[in-house]
Amino acid sequence: MAGDDYDFPAFRPPSEANSLLLRVTRGCPWNRCAFCPMYKQIKFERRSVEAVKRDIDTAKEYTGGKVDTVFIGDSDSLVIKTEEMCQILDYLHGTFPSLTRVTTYARALTLKRKSIGSLEKIRSAGLTRLHIGLETGSAQLLARIKKGAGPDTMIWGCAKARNAGFEVSLYVLVGIGGESSWEEHALETAKVLNEINPDFIRVRTLTPQPGTPVFQWWNDGSFQMPSPETILKEQRALIDGLSVTSRYLSDHVSNYALVDGDLPSEKAKMLSVIDSLIARLSEDVAYRTALEGMRYLRRL
Repeated sequence: MAGDDYDFPAFRPPSEANSLLLRVTRGCPWNRCAFCPMYKQIKFERRSVEAVKRDIDTAKEYTGGKVDTVFIGDSDSLVIKTEEMCQILDYLHGTFPSLTRVTTYARALTLKRKSIGSLEKIRSAGLTRLHIGLETGSAQLLARIKKGAGPDTMIWGCAKARNAGFEVSLYVLVGIGGESSWEEHALETAKVLNEINPDFIRVRTLTPQPGTPVFQWWNDGSFQMPSPETILKEQRALIDGLSVTSRYLSDHVSNYALVDGDLPSEKAKMLSVIDSLIARLSEDVAYRTALEGMRYLRRL
């Protein structure tokens, strides 16, 4: 796409690092989450089908027509009309017949508002996986971080997506409960995840970003960042409370515990890894110092 239509950096999940990035919307239609620094200088807009098709044509020139996976951005691309999304997907798959996966970010509220028929049409047109930010299952914390959806909306929206045939990848923000509400965050999040039973659970550890309300809360003392012990205890409580058939992934540089596994079969092994890390904190000063420094990471 033309340089004046592009914004840096290009946001996408780590799991889409090797995917072709195709922009269908620009920015985020909500853009109020208290922890998120993304898209803050971008006015939300829906790109035309014709503009997106031109980008697909350009991508074909650069790739020679061989593309395996595509990530559709920016945030919440399903807000565009169902017919337009289907036209884009049809053109995309027609241009790149080698495609095995097409994914996008989605909001639970948008999924709740879409009819099941619309979601089924989009799935049939070739969108395969939705990346959805749950962050927490606590109603209190969801309201405080201005997520724009409560636990019931999260459950309902994700259930519709799964019923329509999508793979659902949910994101959990470890540490967003602070030092005081970590247990509520872990237990309530496990409850919501158990209701949804997503295909993937991906954890991110909170690192307050300059310019966000959470960063301001941290600076003014109204939010206490959880200690490394608390972060690990929270993640342990979350995993222990899960009764899902999901792939659990710590696929982000922010995470303290790199714990991956299939649930429920690998739960015991995953808990054992976290227990060993908690024990190490009391013995290894260098390890504790390294974890303490991770809260200053500059990117989510």
